[in-house]
Amino acid sequence: MIKDAVMDIFDYIWPMIVIVVTIISSIRIAHIIKNHKKFKIYEELINLSFIIYILSLFYLVTFQDVNYGTSNFTLFKEIFRYEFGSRLFIKNVLGNILLFIPLGFFISFYTKSKKIFCPLILIILSSLTIEFTQGKIGRVFDVDDIILNGIGGLIGYLFYKFWNHLSKFTKKTWFLNIISIIMVLAFILYLLCVYGIIDVKMGWLI
Repeated sequence: MIKDAVMDIFDYIWPMIVIVVTIISSIRIAHIIKNHKKFKIYEELINLSFIIYILSLFYLVTFQDVNYGTSNFTLFKEIFRYEFGSRLFIKNVLGNILLFIPLGFFISFYTKSKKIFCPLILIILSSLTIEFTQGKIGRVFDVDDIILNGIGGLIGYLFYKFWNHLSKFTKKTWFLNIISIIMVLAFILYLLCVYGIIDVKMGWLI
């Protein structure tokens, strides 16, 4: 179900991604060449991933599933309303956690925070902004979403801490560049298989 949701989002926002990424990438490349900057593939891919993530997040919280119900200001009311493991539980509880895991990682990566306080404040501020905005555009404010987003953000922070504590070898630029290229190629191959552009026996993945 998560894969279907991701692909549904991609079907809607790929034109925006192509346009924005092309413009930003061309400007970034021109800046690097003109100013003789050192080009690190993994850092550029992280930056592009952050842009794509923000575009996807914006689509999810503003265009999908317009809800004309009532706002929830009671802690844990919505979290415990769904049966564990049900479709609604996965979508509304697990989904809100997964949604903020990348943000927790990106915030930690860009701020280089050694302690959790700064990322946590920014994660909560981001979630509050989203909930406030949703309450003004025909959706609802849900305090439980802030809790779940916070949990996801903290998981993302822990991912960053784990990556930051890897050995010096695995953090070398050339090693990270190779891993980044492999991941990009694997993702492109996956998309080509999902859309039937190429026929590779990857049924266990798609």
